[in-house]
Amino acid sequence: MTIVIGLTGGIASGKSTVSSMLREKRICVIDADHIARFVVEVGAPAYNQIVQEFGEGILKEDKTINREKLGEIIFSDNKQREKLNKIVHPAVRKEMLTQVEEEKRKQAHAVVLDIPLLFESKLTYMVDTILLVYVDRKTQIKRLMERNDYTEKEAEMRIKSQLPLDDKRKLADHIIDNNGTLEETTLQLNKLLNKVLSTR
Repeated sequence: MTIVIGLTGGIASGKSTVSSMLREKRICVIDADHIARFVVEVGAPAYNQIVQEFGEGILKEDKTINREKLGEIIFSDNKQREKLNKIVHPAVRKEMLTQVEEEKRKQAHAVVLDIPLLFESKLTYMVDTILLVYVDRKTQIKRLMERNDYTEKEAEMRIKSQLPLDDKRKLADHIIDNNGTLEETTLQLNKLLNKVLSTR
């Protein structure tokens, strides 16, 4: 039986680092953000729906979607954002499930769904167990400022747009505390994988 692990976190919590560690262990990681880009490539069904809905004004010269232009439309208008989500989200879910089924056919021990907004998008039903990469607020702000060259206010604003990590902590099955060193994170992940995989 293949166990489906939902990997989530918050901005600058170190989820991508844990994701890379899992890949190094030869565990298949299905990345929601990567799939979201893939399903809107030229000619894909979701791409055609987006162009139909938002017009050709959102396209670049090479016919790919101009993310900045589309962003301007949806970030200032909730209704337009919902329209886009109704096109993109089902396409992403469908592709993720197809890839999960592929891993199950191969009889993999585990497959990881890397979904940043796992709770916010109400996608917990897609996974068997949830792994949260956690850092405290102070560390999150510090890392985000360093990584993206943000002011403290800019970092705060971006963190506030997501469900707080302390809230996510209460909803997750397993926590990796990423406030420390890489070695500490690796040890926690190894221990956790042994525990999760031994139940299968």
